[in-house]
Amino acid sequence: MGNKPYSVLGLGRFALVFAMVFAFGPWIQDAGAGTDPTLGGSGTVATGSAGGAESQGASSQLERCDESLGTMAVAEDQSAAWYHTLSQYKLGSTVPVLRMMIQQSNCFVVVERGAAMRNMMQERNLSQSGEMREGSSFGKGQMVAADYTMSPSITFSQKGTSGAGGALGGLFGGIGRVVGAVAGGIKANESSTTLLLIDNRSGVQLAAAEGSAKNYDFNLFGGIFGGSGFGAAGGYTNTPEGKILTAAFMDSYNKLVRAARNYKAQSVKGGLGTGGRLGVQGGSTPASKELPIK
Repeated sequence: MGNKPYSVLGLGRFALVFAMVFAFGPWIQDAGAGTDPTLGGSGTVATGSAGGAESQGASSQLERCDESLGTMAVAEDQSAAWYHTLSQYKLGSTVPVLRMMIQQSNCFVVVERGAAMRNMMQERNLSQSGEMREGSSFGKGQMVAADYTMSPSITFSQKGTSGAGGALGGLFGGIGRVVGAVAGGIKANESSTTLLLIDNRSGVQLAAAEGSAKNYDFNLFGGIFGGSGFGAAGGYTNTPEGKILTAAFMDSYNKLVRAARNYKAQSVKGGLGTGGRLGVQGGSTPASKELPIK
C-alpha cells in the first residue's frame, strides 16, 4: 500500500532499454563488448599460420588458389602520410600480416625483399669471405626473383563514427533521449585500404583493389542509469584499430585475387611503351607519324 507506483516514463525507459538490448544482444559477446570487424559486410580478421602451400587456422573468408600465379614481394611506401599515422594506434608495418594472408591463400609465393634481406646478404658475404664451413652452399644463382610487387596503402581509417543518439533524441523528445542514450552508445569503426599489383619486369600495374571493414562498439547503459548497478555494463569503446585494418586488407586482398584470376592483358596498338595512341603532330612516335601534316 505504501509503495510508490512506477511512473509511465520509468516503465517506458525499462521497456525501451529491454527492446534495445534484445535487438543488439546477438552482437554483444560479453559485458562491454562489440562486434568483430567485418570485410565489406561480415567476417573475421586474419588468423592462423602458413607453411609452404598449406595453412592452419586461416579465415574461411580468405580467397585460396589451387595453383600459385607467381612470386611476390610486398613493399610499403614508408614516406606516405598513411604510414606515419599507424603510430597513433601503436601499429607497425602492414607487411607481416599481408604476407601471411598471401601465403595462406597459395595464390602467390612470397619472397623476401624487406629488412630480412640484409641478413640474407650478410650470410652470403660470410660465405664469400671463407668463414663458413664447407657445404654451406651459399653460392650464386640461388635467389628467386620476385615476379610481382604488392603495394599497400590505407585510404581511410576512422574510429567512433555513425553514432545515432543525437538524431533519435531530437526526434522523440523525452522518450527519444532514452532511446538516444542507448543508440548513442553504438559507434561504428571503419577502415578502407588499397592494394596494387605491379609486374616487376615491365613496371605495368596489373591489378588494383579497394577493400573496407567495419565493426561496432557498445556502451549501451552508461548515461541511462547514471550511478546505478547497470552502469557497470557499459564499456567496449576502444576496439583495436589493428583488427579493423587487418580485416580491410583481407577484403582488399580477396578482391585483388579475384581480379588476378580474371586477368586479361591490356594492349596498345603498336606495343606498350612505344608512344601510345595519342599522337602529337610532328612527333616521332608511331601514332604521331600517322597524323596528317597540314
